[in-house]
Amino acid sequence: MADLHANSNTLPPDPEKATLEGKNKFIGFWLFLGGETVLFATLFGTYLGLKGQLNNGPGPADLFDLTLVAAMTFILLTSSLTSVFALMAMKSNNLPKMQLWFGITVLLGLAFLGFEVYEFYHYLDEGLGFTTSAFGSAFYTLVGFHGAHVVFGTIWIITLMLQAMKKGITVVTAPKFYLAGLYWHFVDVVWVFIFTVVYLMGVM
Repeated sequence: MADLHANSNTLPPDPEKATLEGKNKFIGFWLFLGGETVLFATLFGTYLGLKGQLNNGPGPADLFDLTLVAAMTFILLTSSLTSVFALMAMKSNNLPKMQLWFGITVLLGLAFLGFEVYEFYHYLDEGLGFTTSAFGSAFYTLVGFHGAHVVFGTIWIITLMLQAMKKGITVVTAPKFYLAGLYWHFVDVVWVFIFTVVYLMGVM
């Protein structure tokens, strides 16, 4: 096992599942995602129940710009693709390429967050604050909570990239890279639901 850690050329085909620790990380991760799914489902349900409670404030049809949201969606879905390329490079034991694709993923995630901050400021200028209405509270909670997940995912990937510079790809680090990629996919899937339920349904 010591040689396996020291010499990256001896890595097995699926290093993220090569050890019992790695397999246990997968089990824990899926349990974590189960809890996250329930939490987001609760937020979606709350939003759907309150989206019509405007309290004389602006509503979805008054605020949402689908061009901006479509651009944000494209950016985040593209970042999901680049994270796939990063994991493919990891499986090929190509550290520089993995770092490159994860770096692009991070940049796309930051671009998405920049657009989201701009979007929130725009809505504030239009009169939608967190306490303006029940709709405002539900909207900012749901979309903001997702944005917090993007922030966490970005920090996680950056931390792993820094770790990879020192330790490389091993059977110890590979599960961490792989789970970070899966987490990023989860964040992207949640956004697809937000795009559909919040934005598309909001302007229909």
